[in-house]
Amino acid sequence: MKALMYGWEFPPHILGGLGTASYGLTRGMAMQPDMDITFVIPKPWGDEDQSFLKIVGACNVPIVWRDVDWDYVKSRIGKYMDPQKYYDYRDRIYADFTYRHVNDLGCIEFSGRYPDNLLEEINNYSIVAGVVARTEQFDIIHAHDWLTYPAGIHTKQVSGKPLVIHVHATDYDRSRGNVNPDVYNIEKNGMDNADHIITVSNLTRQTVIEKYHQDPAKVTTVHNAVEPLSPEILAIPDKKGVKDKVITFLGRITMQKGPEYFVEAAAMVLAKAPHARFVMAGSGDKMDEMIRLAAMRGISDRFHFTGFMKGKQVYEVFKASDVYVMPSVSEPFGISPLEAMQCGVPSIISKQSGCAEILDYAVKVDYWDIEAMADAMYSIITYPAMHQFLKEEGIKEVDNIKWEYAGQKVRRIYDLLINR
Repeated sequence: MKALMYGWEFPPHILGGLGTASYGLTRGMAMQPDMDITFVIPKPWGDEDQSFLKIVGACNVPIVWRDVDWDYVKSRIGKYMDPQKYYDYRDRIYADFTYRHVNDLGCIEFSGRYPDNLLEEINNYSIVAGVVARTEQFDIIHAHDWLTYPAGIHTKQVSGKPLVIHVHATDYDRSRGNVNPDVYNIEKNGMDNADHIITVSNLTRQTVIEKYHQDPAKVTTVHNAVEPLSPEILAIPDKKGVKDKVITFLGRITMQKGPEYFVEAAAMVLAKAPHARFVMAGSGDKMDEMIRLAAMRGISDRFHFTGFMKGKQVYEVFKASDVYVMPSVSEPFGISPLEAMQCGVPSIISKQSGCAEILDYAVKVDYWDIEAMADAMYSIITYPAMHQFLKEEGIKEVDNIKWEYAGQKVRRIYDLLINR
């Protein structure tokens, strides 16, 4: 089985959970002896682990438009598109493509990040996908998140192979319902053109069905998982001999993640437990606002902002923590609580998160209920027996949530589509 996957980021260069999930899923799928994965990203950095897949950089794919055989392309996609739509599609590609992005090697340049001209990069990425579709051998197409849906659609139109899209989040999650129409249209178009849709939680599945009007039979939940801890991470010392109790928020400091609820709950806890310390690890557009809020609540001396952290730094923060909190307003899944629990850190998560569907030994509260959140924080740092119970049972639970199992579910979807 040869899968052609489109992604936007891949470890060690990640800016969020998308890269982590892409890495874990592909490693899990690679455990299947006949699975062959080619993973396309806009801009590789050269230090990605390619021991279990092949990475193709869109920035390294030459684009020579004068040599494109449009009659050949028409013959390949004619059965999927009427003639007029085909010519409109071809003309749109010519109109949208601008040579200012092409370097001396004939390749389109990409930032490898999430730039201000993101929609333009998404479009250029989909153009490169047309070349990739002609040069790579594959049985199925798998596009991760909305940024890659146009690339997946273009590949399907060129190759005629089935398309799976993987919904890691929707704009309803990122915007608290204030949806960007451009993003919504890309998401909706990807879902409409997909042969099957994978969502990372039942919460996201319902959003896809209700907000994007998709057939429930076409949508399957495959929950995310967590990578086993490496020897390097296991070697990080646990917190010892530190009197202060550390409660941590780690993630993008954005509206979606509910950071203000964490700050408000922290103020309540400190009123009863002045020995507690709070860490907000991450960066985002609400960071300055959170700094001001902590100052307004008079807790700045017990509240620490670390900035963006990745890789080993994340686990160093976890291992220095007594409690981890994820108060997300709308979280399609949320891998970070699983990573914290691996490190023996009891976790508090919002009921509005996908991982709440599979975790029995995390404390669950409504994101807006800061009193319940504060009570849970206070209880865990005050009662050693409760902390120990959640620590031990949490480790056992997440050790059985494996990417290998998620990969097997995805493979069954592939097999059904190809056999159909």
